[in-house]
Amino acid sequence: MLRSISSPAAEARGRSVKSSAPLPENRVLPGDCIDVMRTLPDQCADLIFADPPYNLQLEHELLRPNNTRVDGVHHAWDKFASLADYDAFTRAWLGECRRLLKPDGAIWVIGSYHNIFRLGAALQDQGFWILNDVIWLKTNPMPNFKGRRFTNAHETLIWAARSASSRYTFNYDSVKAFNDDVQMRSDWLIPICSGPERLKDDGGRKAHPTQKPEALLNRILIASTRPGDLVIDPFFGTGTTGAAAKRLRRRFIGIERDPDYVRAAEERIAAVTPLAPGDVLPLSSRRSERRIPFGTLIELGLLQPGAVLTDAKARLKARIRADGTLDCNGIKGSIHKIGAQVQGRPVCNGWTFWHIEGEGGIVPIDVLRERARNRLGLSATS
Repeated sequence: MLRSISSPAAEARGRSVKSSAPLPENRVLPGDCIDVMRTLPDQCADLIFADPPYNLQLEHELLRPNNTRVDGVHHAWDKFASLADYDAFTRAWLGECRRLLKPDGAIWVIGSYHNIFRLGAALQDQGFWILNDVIWLKTNPMPNFKGRRFTNAHETLIWAARSASSRYTFNYDSVKAFNDDVQMRSDWLIPICSGPERLKDDGGRKAHPTQKPEALLNRILIASTRPGDLVIDPFFGTGTTGAAAKRLRRRFIGIERDPDYVRAAEERIAAVTPLAPGDVLPLSSRRSERRIPFGTLIELGLLQPGAVLTDAKARLKARIRADGTLDCNGIKGSIHKIGAQVQGRPVCNGWTFWHIEGEGGIVPIDVLRERARNRLGLSATS
């Protein structure tokens, strides 16, 4: 049975929904993804995670060398009459996703070699701005039983902002700390979903053939959302996105057409306990902190005109002037300009170069910026 296209892409792009009704948050909404998305208001989502049909185009059963059947994807929802039909379907649901995203929102889509290139082209055609492609490298992939191709050991995720001007969320410091203080790369080694995490139906079979591991969604949500953000998953399946979102205190809306998947997702998510609020806050990033001019430290009394700043080894000295500039042996300028000149360098971060006497020794003047933010009631912002 071939999957039909419920609506043309042009209509999906052209609809606009403005509603004062409360969002159906933290629920699984049954129905076709495009139809249900059309009932949701414009620009309501901070993030969308989409795991659409891969259109594997399997025509025959896949058998192991011992002639046992491989439990692959043979469901009607993964079948399309043609690539053109698949492309039309893709453009339709992506059009709705773009409408639902806030201006600074972003989307993740995942696929295999069967469909990821078509998804990437459709994303760009609709105005999304691709940020990264991430390789999910599976530690335990299914082998290639016929021995006629390489073992397919990865899937590809595309992370894209709603537009090139979007100020999307990226919790750089959190994912760097997660990765032992090393910048996280775009190749993620994560096992496929198996063992107790793999949901089973009443007959002991896989409840869903392409259930994603929660570790994958956990990493995505930690990297690109904040607590309280709304995440929409238009292909909810058995609810991996919802389970991860609830645990990390993100809001979610799941859309799923299969009633068995809906039931499994609801039962699964009901058993999840959210983490404590303090355990899900991302690390504050220097990039997101409110700017504090050096002169503000003088205005707040944290530094006084006439006070002396030094380098880390107290070999160089500069006196603070009333206008927030420094005087170092008759050379006057900003903390950055003077720091660069005394070192013979083109640039310098004066906040970390210049120090002042503090408890236990000299400390960078950068520590005073946080005190200034606290006094002014300023907090980190995205």
